Amino acid sequence: MPQFQMLHTMIRVFDLQKSIEFYTKHLGMKVLRQKDYPDGKFTLAFVGYGDEASNTVIELTHNWEQETPYEIGTGFGHIALGVPDIYATCAELEKAGVKILRAPGPMKHGNTVIAFIADPDGYKIELIERK
Repeated sequence: MPQFQMLHTMIRVFDLQKSIEFYTKHLGMKVLRQKDYPDGKFTLAFVGYGDEASNTVIELTHNWEQETPYEIGTGFGHIALGVPDIYATCAELEKAGVKILRAPGPMKHGNTVIAFIADPDGYKIELIERK
């Protein structure tokens, strides 16, 4: 069996610059690469914490002619990110205007401390405290 590697997760975004700002400014990611595809009328921007060769990243897909925000649907769950101090992180994010969907605290059926936030398009991002 070949060895598989998780490469990226793709999400469609309505306002590419707003999404890039969210993921870079609030979550500390970097824009790893970005390319316009004029024939297809879309732009791809890849954001993440490190080189794509050894890190899973997020592909932000912006379709130029999209006139209304996307509907998230019922199949997508969330993206999960580890953070060292979830309470301080959430306080900082909330102060910066990021929507906190679930305040930090232990999960219902365990001891793991989690929180949920939303990106500009409404995608859920779970924060998990990792000390």
